[in-house]
Amino acid sequence: MRKSEIIGLVLIGLLLAGASIFPMVQTKVRQKKQLKAAVEYVAEHPEAVKDSIDATANAVEAQPVAEKAAETQPLAEKAEEKAAEQTEEPAVEKIYKDSSLNMARAKAASLCKIENEKLEVVFNTKGAQPYSVRVKGYTTYRSRKDTTARKDSAGLMLIREGKSYLGIAVYAGEMINTADLTFELAEQTDSSVAMRLYFDNGGYIEQKYTLSEDSYLLKDDLSFVGLKDVIPSKVSSVDLDWAMIVPRLEKGYKNEKQYSNLSYYFDGEKKPETLTARRNNYSSKNIPSKVRWVDFKQQFFSSIINSPNDFLSGEVAVKFADESDYLSKGNLMTCSAKMVSEIEHGDNIHVPYEFYFGPNDFRGLKKLGQKYEKVIPLGGNVVGLISRGVIIPIFHFLHRWIDSYGLIILLMTILIKLVISPLTIKSYRSSAMTAVLKPEIDKLNEKYPKPEDAMKKQQAQMELYRKVGISPMGGCLPMLLQLPVLYAMFRFFPASIELRQQPFLWAEDLSSYDSILNIGSWHLSLFALLMAVTMFFYSKMNSKSMSDDPNMAPMKFMTVWMMPVMMFFICNGLSSALSYYYLLSNIFTMLQTWIIKKFFVDEEKILAKARAKQAAPVKKSKFQLRLEEAQRMQAQQMKNRK
Repeated sequence: MRKSEIIGLVLIGLLLAGASIFPMVQTKVRQKKQLKAAVEYVAEHPEAVKDSIDATANAVEAQPVAEKAAETQPLAEKAEEKAAEQTEEPAVEKIYKDSSLNMARAKAASLCKIENEKLEVVFNTKGAQPYSVRVKGYTTYRSRKDTTARKDSAGLMLIREGKSYLGIAVYAGEMINTADLTFELAEQTDSSVAMRLYFDNGGYIEQKYTLSEDSYLLKDDLSFVGLKDVIPSKVSSVDLDWAMIVPRLEKGYKNEKQYSNLSYYFDGEKKPETLTARRNNYSSKNIPSKVRWVDFKQQFFSSIINSPNDFLSGEVAVKFADESDYLSKGNLMTCSAKMVSEIEHGDNIHVPYEFYFGPNDFRGLKKLGQKYEKVIPLGGNVVGLISRGVIIPIFHFLHRWIDSYGLIILLMTILIKLVISPLTIKSYRSSAMTAVLKPEIDKLNEKYPKPEDAMKKQQAQMELYRKVGISPMGGCLPMLLQLPVLYAMFRFFPASIELRQQPFLWAEDLSSYDSILNIGSWHLSLFALLMAVTMFFYSKMNSKSMSDDPNMAPMKFMTVWMMPVMMFFICNGLSSALSYYYLLSNIFTMLQTWIIKKFFVDEEKILAKARAKQAAPVKKSKFQLRLEEAQRMQAQQMKNRK
């Protein structure tokens, strides 16, 4: 095996090693700026902070949702308890100038629900905000050994009860926040609900939510009706403050954390900006310009708020829970977004929003036409093109006829190997021609033993290659051309929701790691182990063709021993589908090498052809003749100077 091929293999390993940590460090270093909304809210309304949220606040620190999330005990039940304790209606505390707002502040809250074929959304009339969101057709990860009943057996809780906060802050003669006030239920159907907050002049703020049919979209129409004389003409914007505790939904903390983030999208850009976990698990960003949407993205599910008219600016922050809270409380991260929306003064002000609560399915998100599919990490220009244009279509085409995703990955591996087989054959032929020239290379090593003669030896070696028709990149280039495919697979499998909770052989979930042995927090992935073993044997087989030069010993050690060990530790915590694909790829590569050597490459013919080319006079091009003449003249000039 030639040195250039070995360098190619090392580059593949280094690329995969870098790719495993790249999503964790790709965000540029930004100056931290703590969001002030929570602190201001708690200072003004300390009664809003309940005991059930205090424990979360310790882990999330100063994030808005920790102080603002609704109480865990259903509000309707608390209202009934309060009514039972009191026989007379208490006096309404005067906080606002508007008496209707004071009444709304003291009024008991209630819950209401709308749903369609894919979503169930429960609303809290206090703040007219989502209280919980259940995604139908999906469930939270559960081990095969876990046979206990689960609360989310009918769906996946994307927003758990009371773990979300949505408030609209506006100046209406005085500063108000809708999250502090209880709305009246104006109308409700199976798929829509309208809630109103009345003022003394008869005007009102309305929040109307509508679920689109058979969709994950929730329309939010915010209206200010009859408030022209209440909201001053100088008021040109309102603040939308949204925050939620994103729950744990998958098997492993590190894997789920690595592929979860907060992202925001500027209209017209190729991809969204992201906030990911840092050393202190916290990251924030001030957005001074217009932004279209913000996504609280879990590995396979998204909670997106979209402003069709664009947000003017905003502040966003994400705080990841530590592993203890992840395991004990089921918290993955806390996300918050304080966004500014423009309004035009008038008697009927309308501000449209759109929520997406659902899976990160590439084809489904793309159909919505809002660039939501950009949140799926499929890679950059070349790699992303391969993922979107080749891998995903083939994957879905095979799934039309085959239910087993393990079998689909097997067929995809075979198909990819067949497509790149011409490159593989070319690479092996180049390696074979290099191998038969080993005696000639050894003669050059003997002729130029001194280090200062390294340049002359290299020139002589290149001349030898040129005579027999060997390209220096003949063995390495075909392997480098395969790197985008390997990297595309590396990005595709962990991001593919189709593989989520799909079992195969001993693996419970192809989207996460497989484990046959658990020691504390460490586990052993059998697919990763088998992948490393096959890589070792393949490297061992190829090392026989490597030069016996002592200088190549470190390279041999790196290729045969270090690479398999390194790849095992990289893949041990990654998607079992990825390790399974690399395992199959190694097996088929060894099989393909044997077939090529047996039926496509005759080393004796290659040697005879190389010797014939070496003996035949080489016709030089005009460029080569001019180059040699220039070198001769330069040598003569240096001789004359002496």
